[in-house]
Amino acid sequence: MKIAFIGLGAMGYPMARHLAKAHDVTVWNRTAAKAERHAKEHGTTLAPDLESCAGAEVIITMLPTSKEVDEVVDRLLPYLKAGTLWIDATSGDPNVSRLTSERLAGKGVDFVDAPVTGAVVGAENATLTIMIGGTAQQFERAREILKVCGKTIIHAGDVGAGHAIKVLTNSIMGATVWITAECMLMAKKFGIDMKTAFAVTNSGSGRSNASENLLPMRLVDGKWPLVFKLALHDKDIRIAAAMAHQQHGSTPMLALTSQLFTAALNQLGPEADYIEVAKVIAAMNGTEW
Repeated sequence: MKIAFIGLGAMGYPMARHLAKAHDVTVWNRTAAKAERHAKEHGTTLAPDLESCAGAEVIITMLPTSKEVDEVVDRLLPYLKAGTLWIDATSGDPNVSRLTSERLAGKGVDFVDAPVTGAVVGAENATLTIMIGGTAQQFERAREILKVCGKTIIHAGDVGAGHAIKVLTNSIMGATVWITAECMLMAKKFGIDMKTAFAVTNSGSGRSNASENLLPMRLVDGKWPLVFKLALHDKDIRIAAAMAHQQHGSTPMLALTSQLFTAALNQLGPEADYIEVAKVIAAMNGTEW
């Protein structure tokens, strides 16, 4: 299968590597040097320009936002051929995805939204969870391609459903990280050893991925690796909040989470990791992290 992979970021780079083991993969990236390096390291083909990607049987986009995806669609649309499958693995906006799908359908191109979760380690180890929005037939086409990148591939519903459940899930994670960090830092301020606080939490009803895996490394060991940029997490939560508003949903916790993460982004800057919101929480409460 001839695949064009567009966007070689932290997640896209290893995904394209896995795909190249089973398919003829052409790569393109805004920073051309990264695509050149990928071609040298993993035997993929360097696209001479973006437009040359239009001839592939399958086009996969893994870009920061739906805005960049639409910019790529604008450039490729005149050259696309009927029967092409476009898989958008971007963590995007479901409403935009539906409009993009309609645009591509006019050229006879199938579109599915297929965002992923599982962090960089999941992309490296091909253990990602991939949630796909599209028809049953489109899902099967996409699943056959993406099965080399993911351990769990789920048909989320119609076009847009993949992007919708991804941003909602990320919002849950954000809220969980925030409340867990608040409570652990309050335990510390009260004089409870942080390791003890986490041990009790993880033995009881407060246990979560945040308490077991995400926060101990930061608040106990003092290690703050960049795993997922706060700017991208904030974007996902804002999309989720906008979805709720559009659906006339009553989601005060979601709205508050969106406000808190945007405030943290303004304070920490776009290059911060999303778990660094714990630093903002510590500063709000006059405690150390």
